[in-house]
Amino acid sequence: MHRVSANGIAIPALGFGTWQIEGDDARVAVAEALALGYRHIDTARAYGNEAQVGAGIAQSGVPRGDIFLTTKIWTSEFKPEALTAALADSLAKLGTDYVDLTLLHWPNPEVPLADSLGALAALQQEGLTLAIGVSNFPVALVEEAVAVCGRPLAVNQVEYHPFLDQSKVIEACRRHGMAVEAYSPLARGKVMEDATLRRIAEIYGRTPGQVALRWLIQQDGVIALPKAVRPEHAKANLGALDFALSQSEMAEISALARPDGRLINPSWAPAWDD
Repeated sequence: MHRVSANGIAIPALGFGTWQIEGDDARVAVAEALALGYRHIDTARAYGNEAQVGAGIAQSGVPRGDIFLTTKIWTSEFKPEALTAALADSLAKLGTDYVDLTLLHWPNPEVPLADSLGALAALQQEGLTLAIGVSNFPVALVEEAVAVCGRPLAVNQVEYHPFLDQSKVIEACRRHGMAVEAYSPLARGKVMEDATLRRIAEIYGRTPGQVALRWLIQQDGVIALPKAVRPEHAKANLGALDFALSQSEMAEISALARPDGRLINPSWAPAWDD
């Protein structure tokens, strides 16, 4: 699996997302994903499944050093002391001495960004997280984060799929050596019904989902994080790795973006760029 370089770390381009995988399902899904060949696991404190994700990693028998593991700190824990305690709690639940990447899950205007990122940077210096970054940050907040953080940021994790134009965010991240991680990369299944994706999929003997994932990871600096509860779906997503789209097909898929393409827009969301 190819890796994306982001300010000194190498991140597998196709990860395994665990949002909304609850209880023992998360343990089983993570262990099965690792058995299939995934080496990038994404979770978060807000998902409520860190202990099960950790159990799945332990069950898999895959050496910890071979796995790129991400967690995210929730907005209520952004003050420095709370953030430090939150990561310690996450490490205990995950059963590991460190995570590879820790992200601020959403912007929180109530806590100065310099304080939150300063705490993250200190934890990175201690070796508790190998890299740090943000999630759901529009361009203006990416620029602010880079300006106030004393250490390089590796990632901005955002909703990204063929129906949502994230070119402004991607350009900003590239300027600063950051990767973009795409969550909801299959647009909650909407990619399966799109005529353009279905037509391109037929050309390659693939599924529309595999084409959508290939479109993402074929872009410079972009990582895809599909979720899959069932092992056959997790295995199918790996089929995005062994073919390539033409430049014209990439452009066709990019042209599917539309103004109402955003699916994740909670009340606490920032002002988006689109």
